[in-house]
Amino acid sequence: MRLSRRIRIQLVIFTIVALTALTVMGLGYAKLPSMLFGIGRYQVTVELPQSAGLYARGNVTFLGGEVGKVEDVRLTDTGAEAILSLKADQRIPGNVKAEVHSQSAVGEQYLALVPQGNGGAPALKAGDVIPVDRTSVPPDINELLGATNRGLLAIPGDNLKTTIDESYVAFGGLGPEIGRIVRGSTALAIDARQNLDDLTNLIDGAAPVLDTQTDSSDAVNAWAAHLASITRQLKDNDSGVRDILKKGPDAADQIRQLFDKLNPTLPVVLANLVSVNQVGITYRDGLEQLLVLLPQGAGIMQAAGVANKDSKTPYKGAFLSFNLNVNVPPPCTTGFLPVQQQRGPVYEDAPDRPAGDVYCRVPQDSAFNVRGVRNTPCETKPGKRAPTVKMCESDEQYVPLNEGYAWKGDPNATLSGQSVPQDVPVSALPPAEPIPPLAVAGYDPVNGGFVGPDGRFYRQQDLAADAPVHKTWEQLLVPGQ
Repeated sequence: MRLSRRIRIQLVIFTIVALTALTVMGLGYAKLPSMLFGIGRYQVTVELPQSAGLYARGNVTFLGGEVGKVEDVRLTDTGAEAILSLKADQRIPGNVKAEVHSQSAVGEQYLALVPQGNGGAPALKAGDVIPVDRTSVPPDINELLGATNRGLLAIPGDNLKTTIDESYVAFGGLGPEIGRIVRGSTALAIDARQNLDDLTNLIDGAAPVLDTQTDSSDAVNAWAAHLASITRQLKDNDSGVRDILKKGPDAADQIRQLFDKLNPTLPVVLANLVSVNQVGITYRDGLEQLLVLLPQGAGIMQAAGVANKDSKTPYKGAFLSFNLNVNVPPPCTTGFLPVQQQRGPVYEDAPDRPAGDVYCRVPQDSAFNVRGVRNTPCETKPGKRAPTVKMCESDEQYVPLNEGYAWKGDPNATLSGQSVPQDVPVSALPPAEPIPPLAVAGYDPVNGGFVGPDGRFYRQQDLAADAPVHKTWEQLLVPGQ
């Protein structure tokens, strides 16, 4: 039979895998090196008054964990001895006590190594012997059965049958539970005896704690009622809670991604917000007032927009007035640079601002520039108004230059010593742009005709007597519509 190259490769791979599995099973599971050659183990001899049913291959435990096996049990002139094969990686004190125990009533003995003292003794090593005075074996089952038999013979037969029947009814099927109760009670009694002083102090100190619980019974009842209310709400909103638990991880992931995106710039923004925070703290009262008045102002603006929505006039919306209030009130010139120092609007340079503070220096209750900086409320001194923070923080009071109807001196004279310059020479001024000519002509109100500057006759239809009386705002803005 001729095998192909592919089949031969597969057989080789299968053989390698099988050998690897067998090696792993032999080394890791079966522990063949330990069983055949004793690698990783050492032997210790335990002297016993009798074998007590201990057998080879039995378990050896230390602090509840398996640390080895009973390799051999043999008789001696004084009793018996057990050869233990212990794991080399487990440190066991040399002063341990060896006790033979039974896992069940039918046998399955094992050897338990119980530590003595604080565990500071040298560790067990190969060839050590645990003497018989540090060993114990369970009572002989034969003696136990004999004593039980003698006790049963002392009981009348009829009464014994009744006792057994009633005992069966009372304790039938409760063996494991009774065993746990007995073991737990024994451990509890031993621990209580070892901690008798602490237990006594606990009993003595329990009275004040119980008194506090009695005094706070109303609070405990309220807490239980609130907890019941929360539980009931969670039950009533079970679907919402499920949605939160279902969608919460996605939302948390999106938040994490947002913070990852903001990570390069967020520290810079937060650092810059420190200055904004200081300003916000200083002007906290003003910000609170703004938040109170802003909704009212928005409501007033909305009310103005619907003032005539139900009227029959074709103009809907806010009432608009195109009246020109020229020079009402007149501009404030007091406190600003005089005309000789003002820059012309045609200049394109950006000179430094003048020294000192430039603002409208008229009385605070003047009609000029009523919202000027001179009426700024001082945040740290309620009731005081001043144009600068320095004046707010000091005891200095605002003093106007004049009433505002005539310019007075140089506003910076007290700070810079600057005098009022003379008029700028005409040669130093930039050339003025030519002003286009303005033509004026009379028109005929009957037909709207007039003669232009070029001598030609024109007619403006919307100036005629028969022009439409009512015009829309679109026609006023865009002639000819």
